[in-house]
Amino acid sequence: MQLSLPRQASQPLRVCRIATIPFFLLHHLGTQIRATAEAGHDVLLVSSPGPEWAALRSMPGVRAVELPIARVISPLSDLRALFALWRLLRRERVDIVHSTTPKAGLLSAIAGLLAGVPVRLHTFTGQAWVELEGWRRRVAVAADRLIVALNTRCYADSASQREFMEAQGVAPPGAVMVLGAGSLAGVDPNVFDRERNAEAGRATRARLGIGAQDKVIVFVGRVTRDKGIVELVQAFQRLSGRMAGVHLVLVGPEEPERDPLPEATREAVAREPGIHAVGYESDPEHYLASADLICLPSYREGFGNVVIEAAAMGLPAVGTRIPGLRDAIVEGVTGVLVPAKDPVALERALADLLLDDALRQAMGAAAQERALREFDSRVVNARVLAEYATLAGWRSG
Repeated sequence: MQLSLPRQASQPLRVCRIATIPFFLLHHLGTQIRATAEAGHDVLLVSSPGPEWAALRSMPGVRAVELPIARVISPLSDLRALFALWRLLRRERVDIVHSTTPKAGLLSAIAGLLAGVPVRLHTFTGQAWVELEGWRRRVAVAADRLIVALNTRCYADSASQREFMEAQGVAPPGAVMVLGAGSLAGVDPNVFDRERNAEAGRATRARLGIGAQDKVIVFVGRVTRDKGIVELVQAFQRLSGRMAGVHLVLVGPEEPERDPLPEATREAVAREPGIHAVGYESDPEHYLASADLICLPSYREGFGNVVIEAAAMGLPAVGTRIPGLRDAIVEGVTGVLVPAKDPVALERALADLLLDDALRQAMGAAAQERALREFDSRVVNARVLAEYATLAGWRSG
């Protein structure tokens, strides 16, 4: 595909970043958005209304537009959002529109094409349809195929996710790229630094009533069924029955309308004295600093960025052997992988690491070295900016 832009790539570009919810822009793409603005580009953010907008608008060199985007299939709402986005992209005459998250990706691909945006990009961060069935799965798969077909270039945040998409017929071989070793925006080593957060980690333990010598498993993410919380709670119940002084800290919000936990799991979380559900926290690094390992037993992931955030702080990981996490965790080196939806295997892996201090510390050291070498946000974001410059430099023949 040949492209034409009104300015040379070395000059500032008008870049629109779009996601369905502002939480994603702030917490997953914050460093990348700042890096784009600091490179001199004009950055426009588009997403649904939400409490994160105040922080997003405070970023230097960034403009923001709230545009309601439904997370579920909603034909009338989706058509209104598509029309509003088309008008916005035409008015702003952006050079590059770069989307993430499924619904925003589909709307951006269509609106960007109709508005004549020269460079249309999308980054896949996991397939929401993995656990769906019937017509909902067929519609979601078709939407991902359309995103691939309409965009100038598409990316996946892990090699195994790209392979999964190709195997499922979502993208032909070579249509989806992975930059470097993967991840969406890497990890900020200035934020996820264990020494810098050591005091906050000790204070977090004290506040939760966790002893200095106790062992702590931390989970960071959406506290939902598809994140493996049912199996994690079952595994912890088995583990605490044979191991004293062990705690599970769940950091993240529930989503009762989209993916609710079974009532039995919610009751177990409330009942078990060793389980601490703290909800959404703006400083997850404080909880990582209090932990001995991280556990992410998801059914689906694009990459599992929280794993490398924890790794940067010297924590090994226990995760599921699924696309995405197979890239974030080097099995037997930086952590342990187990089958998804298997609480017995999960409990065994957690116990193996918690009971073997030398193994856990060796894996944590290896995880930290890899995270800082491969996934420093400055390196990852520089690759994205290099893509922008390369694509903006294309000329029609």
